[in-house]
Amino acid sequence: MQRSALSSRTVPAPAVRDIVELLKPITWFPPMWAFLCGVVSSGAAFTGNWLLIIAGIMLAGPLVCGTSQAVNDWFDRHVDAINEPGRPIPSGRVAGRWGLYVAIIGTLLAMLLAAALGPWVLVAAIAGLALAWAYSAPPFRLKSSGWIGPLVVGLTYEGLSWLTGATVMLGGLPSGSIIAVLVLYSVGAHGIMTLNDFKAVEGDTQTGLKSLPVTLGVIGAARLACAVMAASQVAVIALLANWGLTLSAVIVTVLLAIQFALMPRLLRDPAKFAPWYNATGVTLYVLGMLAAALGLGGHI
Repeated sequence: MQRSALSSRTVPAPAVRDIVELLKPITWFPPMWAFLCGVVSSGAAFTGNWLLIIAGIMLAGPLVCGTSQAVNDWFDRHVDAINEPGRPIPSGRVAGRWGLYVAIIGTLLAMLLAAALGPWVLVAAIAGLALAWAYSAPPFRLKSSGWIGPLVVGLTYEGLSWLTGATVMLGGLPSGSIIAVLVLYSVGAHGIMTLNDFKAVEGDTQTGLKSLPVTLGVIGAARLACAVMAASQVAVIALLANWGLTLSAVIVTVLLAIQFALMPRLLRDPAKFAPWYNATGVTLYVLGMLAAALGLGGHI
């Protein structure tokens, strides 16, 4: 036992580049974008608030989202050994328990920054971090459900980040209309998360992870993803039109129409075209988020 403990203490610290890779910077964009949508939807002026905005972007991206990636990689290290053996933990570049340490340190730093930004921001950050741990870690391991897992990610990446952006600017909770739109876009993000699961079908099948591409089949999961993304946007369009935000409603409608034109190619071979649709259809989806935010904030 003593030899084992000594061995674990002598595991060298990982290189900075490997820690950065563990935190997956490419995944930071969705929550940072949603945070900025929250900022825009608040209607508050950017002038004089740049420090708050930059701090909020750091919180939403590198800290909360980056920490969630470290948590996920630590508890998914056996799955990644099948799907992505070159990842930092299964490859041994982040050895021992360093992956867990990075996740814990990131959690603490995120809560410290959130506390400095205000009580409601802290509440949102704690909720997001708690869901990040529950998503990957036993006994909850919410990602084991193809229905609950993507919903949790959508709510944290899009909803809580948007809520944080608006709260930072307003100093309190935003209006009911802002909350309604961010919830709808969060629910629609369930489809985006489902599309991301196509790359891990083999590992999920071998390890018993019941993602929707595994349980519904690739075609069934792709159809559901498209339907969920479209339905949420239709509801947003209806709300924007009802509130008299006509230009925003028209922009979101045009963006959704282009998505409908792209969906048939995705559905022909979802496993092959999911990355392509993420670069095209999902981009149009998030542009619609900004259009809605601009309308809510009185910018258009």
